[in-house]
Amino acid sequence: MELLHTLVSFFTAILILVTLHELGHFAVARWCGVKVLRFSVGFGKVLWSRTDKQGTEYCLAAIPLGGYVKMLDEREGEVAPELLDQAFTQKNVWQRIAIVVAGPLANFILAVVLYWVVFLPGITAVSPVIGSVDASGLAAEAGLESGQEIVAVDGRPTATQQAFMQALLNRLGESGELMLTVRYSDSDLEYHSTIELNEWLKGVDAPDPIKGLGMSLYRPVLDKVVVRFLSPNEPAEQAGLKVADQLLSIDGELITGWDGWAAYVRSKAGESVRLEVLREHKTLFLDLIPRAKTTEKGEMVGFVGVSPEPAVWPKEMLRHYKYGPVEALFKSIEVTWDTSVSVLISVKKLILGEISTKNLSGPITIAKVAGDRAGYGILSFIEFLAMISVFLGVFNLLPIPVLDGGHLLYYVIEVIKGSPVPESIQQAGYQMGMVMVLGLMCLAFYNDIMRL
Repeated sequence: MELLHTLVSFFTAILILVTLHELGHFAVARWCGVKVLRFSVGFGKVLWSRTDKQGTEYCLAAIPLGGYVKMLDEREGEVAPELLDQAFTQKNVWQRIAIVVAGPLANFILAVVLYWVVFLPGITAVSPVIGSVDASGLAAEAGLESGQEIVAVDGRPTATQQAFMQALLNRLGESGELMLTVRYSDSDLEYHSTIELNEWLKGVDAPDPIKGLGMSLYRPVLDKVVVRFLSPNEPAEQAGLKVADQLLSIDGELITGWDGWAAYVRSKAGESVRLEVLREHKTLFLDLIPRAKTTEKGEMVGFVGVSPEPAVWPKEMLRHYKYGPVEALFKSIEVTWDTSVSVLISVKKLILGEISTKNLSGPITIAKVAGDRAGYGILSFIEFLAMISVFLGVFNLLPIPVLDGGHLLYYVIEVIKGSPVPESIQQAGYQMGMVMVLGLMCLAFYNDIMRL
């Protein structure tokens, strides 16, 4: 069931993102008078198709990992004289640029719309407050202390933990000064702390920037475990556990928090355990056997299918943001821009070796994240779609032949020199680009498989 949910979420995301991207190319091509032969979602064998009155075939293909718009093009075969004015190659360079840019632009517009949907009802986020500081870490050397709130990184406000994390990610692999602006919870005074970076976490697999500073962020601790949700047909439900039960002890060991309970269950895969619970002021004893489950790291752990009531965050750490329709639009444009810049920074760092290529992810990881985000609710899934749409837009604008950005590069050169790039050079570039893209895809697939 979990696999089915992941696959449905993944293919829904791909269908939306690819369709909108190709729709951008399609709409502007038609607007420029280019005859579109095929609009395909997916590659390979055609599973379904229909043709409209203008002769465009719309189809769904067997491999749903992309799509394409096929236009009338003299480079792909002879074009009938009466259709020559509808060929892509007959259009002026500015029209060809518009058609190429339209796909990525559609992804950015989609991201803005999706973020607008997320921001419109308002959001609640948690401020980045330091929980603990490692005495031998960079944070301690800079004089950071537990309880301080980090209000800015390198002068940019970090009102939320997500903003703080993103600011740190942008500094991975770098050397130089990292400036943190902090304040205490009972004061408005701000202090500046400088951390000296030296190729910080360069080439590290799955880097944790916060841990890399020798610190952790505050998170509330569950002092008691109360059941909020039970996974259907899992050991906890089968043993008779119910929502609102408080877990008191397991095999005689007092349960004083979620971490201790979870660690014990994980260590008892396939073994019977005795659970003491409090239900409606009565104490009950239940026997359950944690199901063996394999983690992403290949470890065999126990699993019972219980989610607890969440810990309560201190009110002073919660940030509530309400936006009107126009404010939400400007916020969505800002986030789309910031995400695009972060993606470009990451690409640069990958090229320079400041970030390990093992951090590249492929469709398997994307599918898993899509399933997880869909499980958190519709707004979480929409936010995920917006983020991936930005990634797709930026990736397609990279100046790599076979991508939209490669075509754009040729047309910009054509504008500058006043004549098209020679066909032989274009073809050589496409071959190099294809090798690069296939190499990246293989590496991403390999990373996905190794994570499994």
